[in-house]
Amino acid sequence: MENITIKQAQQIVDVWIKTLGVRYFNELTNLALLTEEVGELARIMARTYGEQSFKDTDSKDLADEIADVLWVLICIANQTGIDLSEAFHKNVVKKTERDSTRHINNKKL
Repeated sequence: MENITIKQAQQIVDVWIKTLGVRYFNELTNLALLTEEVGELARIMARTYGEQSFKDTDSKDLADEIADVLWVLICIANQTGIDLSEAFHKNVVKKTERDSTRHINNKKL
């Protein structure tokens, strides 16, 4: 399943949810799950790159936690009818128009 597109990822999640997951959780439940997954990602980041140390019970799999965040984001996009490929493209255009010189001229960078 290497090199899949965002559209393919949305389709894979949709098929998985409808066959193995039974149905999508409602939007607010998925928002809560997204928050939970981002918290788990934050924990690994804080322990790997920050000052905190790992506990014996902590997950150390950064890639898996990022994938969990992506999974729930895809679920939310699917259930709200958002084409993430299109949304991402529009977001890149927006950022390019808005920030084309902002970072280059930032003396802090």
